[in-house]
Amino acid sequence: MDDLYKIQYNAKRRDFLLGSAIGLGGIALQGLIGCNSKSEVVQKNNEISELIERENQPLGSPHFMPTAKRVIYLFQSGGPSQMELFDYKPMLYKMHGKEIPPSVMGSNRVSGMTSNQYSFPLARPACNFSQHGSNSTYLSELIPHTASIVDELCIIKSMVTDQINHEPAMIFTQTGNQLSGRPCIGSWLSYGLGSMNQNLPAFIVMLSKGGGDQPISNAAWSSGFLPSYHQGVQFLSVKDPVLFLKTPDGVERIDRRRALDFIKQFNIVQNEKWQDPEIESQITQAEMAYKMQMAVPDILDLSKEPKHILDMYGPDVTKPGTFAHNCITARRLIEKDVRFVQLYHLGWDHHGKISSGIRKATKQTDQASAALVKDLKQRGLLDDTLVIWGGEFGRTSFSQGKLTPEGFGRDHHPGAYTTWMAGGGVKPGLVYGQTDDFAHNVIRDKVHVHDFQATLLHMLGIDHEKFVYKSQGRRYRLTDVHGQVIKDILA
Repeated sequence: MDDLYKIQYNAKRRDFLLGSAIGLGGIALQGLIGCNSKSEVVQKNNEISELIERENQPLGSPHFMPTAKRVIYLFQSGGPSQMELFDYKPMLYKMHGKEIPPSVMGSNRVSGMTSNQYSFPLARPACNFSQHGSNSTYLSELIPHTASIVDELCIIKSMVTDQINHEPAMIFTQTGNQLSGRPCIGSWLSYGLGSMNQNLPAFIVMLSKGGGDQPISNAAWSSGFLPSYHQGVQFLSVKDPVLFLKTPDGVERIDRRRALDFIKQFNIVQNEKWQDPEIESQITQAEMAYKMQMAVPDILDLSKEPKHILDMYGPDVTKPGTFAHNCITARRLIEKDVRFVQLYHLGWDHHGKISSGIRKATKQTDQASAALVKDLKQRGLLDDTLVIWGGEFGRTSFSQGKLTPEGFGRDHHPGAYTTWMAGGGVKPGLVYGQTDDFAHNVIRDKVHVHDFQATLLHMLGIDHEKFVYKSQGRRYRLTDVHGQVIKDILA
């Protein structure tokens, strides 16, 4: 029997058995409850069959009217300290050097780096705070540029996560599960809503250089069990950010097109025989690479940017791979309607000498982060572009190791940390949630990672409970089986 005929025969056989099972099940159910008419059973069976047919199909359009069309996620890898940036706590200044009260410490987890520590002295912030904006919001002296846009921000001080170590916490934030193998946020959006620009990927990733040594896994922008062309396309911090994109010397573009068409015909034949979705992914990726040959060089050419715009992003903006350069590139990608742009900046893991470490991190990121929001606003893009700034967890209010005048560090802390959003339908000038006097525990309006993910999808017009994909016999969603939309932060 021909292989293709076998596939067609088995498919028809499965359809018959599936339909029979639904039909027999409906009849049995009718006999048990004795209250459904034949027409009602048929209608119910048709609804189930229709649901099965729609399974693993892109949304095409949102479930409801979105407030955001695009996302720029400024991920600060390593765990920025909420005490040194956003969460002003006078009690830490007063009780500097004293043991953290047992009632505050409670049963909170500690990482392996402080598991053998017997003293937990509170440490005052390595900076001072002042009030800014129309609501007199307290912000650190380390982020003066962010302070200048505070009226545009929705600052969430009550974030919590389930994970205490970097890799699982980062993967958890991006995919909704601590283990690798699930699709990340950008991949979900690429799959569900598709691309708004046929010449560029829907999901692009950039990593800053010079931030720190904390490793980061490409599982954070993996498509998981979704077709592989939905994974994040990484722009590298080198002269050619997308490798092998340029046409080799001596090869004409028309020859490249002919070769691509020839290979495509082979792939189509193979796909008809094997029906492997990865073959379709290869076809799609090859076509996208061909289109990117024309689109990417223009995106990365900053020569036409006005000087006052470049100055707004800071002195590093023209250096490829820096956070500032990645921020202005993100804005240019958003202008071309790229759906999801993810920037990763390392350098926030301050187990020691936090005073100097966090000053370096904020110097690299503060000006460009604020410039990005300002730039989007002046171009009319902020209204339907959601900007997110945050890491995978926060830091402890007590010192890691011995507290000395020369310096101290802070350990990982999943029980309270801060994230901010701007644009895209969030309430500007809002501070949401509250921690205790030590910024150690959330005492009001807790926002779990799954709540954050559900809210992000909601702003893009997606009901997170209806956005599912079946893989290996189970139906998955970004928020797993959790998540509540935080409606109080929505405009």
